[in-house]
Amino acid sequence: MQVEVSLTVNGKLYKQNVEPRMLLVQFLRDELRLTGTHIGCDTSSCGACTVLLDGKALKSCTMLAVQANGKSVKTIEGMAENGALHPLQEGFHQEHGLQCGFCTPGMIMTAADLLSHNPSPNEHEIREALEGNFCRCTGYHNIVKSVQYAANKMQAS
Repeated sequence: MQVEVSLTVNGKLYKQNVEPRMLLVQFLRDELRLTGTHIGCDTSSCGACTVLLDGKALKSCTMLAVQANGKSVKTIEGMAENGALHPLQEGFHQEHGLQCGFCTPGMIMTAADLLSHNPSPNEHEIREALEGNFCRCTGYHNIVKSVQYAANKMQAS
């Protein structure tokens, strides 16, 4: 049995039949081929699959695709606009906030949620917001600096 879902992903409307048990992360990766949303742990602890659902950070491995019906999803692929990197993407590049890059999309999406309601977070607030996202390569110092870079750039514009 398949169920039709209709959701907007990165500004584009998609209507598709899916298995009722398909996770949102599987829908994004396997059906839409948006592979920037990563599957890292299968237990919702790592945050690599984080996307924005109606503007709020959500681990997409914790939600069925059918539960997202009628909603708006933004993935890392939707962050850049008109060929220009989002300030968070630019910040991760400028401040060396990534090494292997596996956790980076989830970190950026979580930070985007943070900056949407706290445009000038301090170091503690950034670290607290990113608690649910694991990075096995860095000590988080440059990730925090990357978010601070983006916050400053976003406030200046």
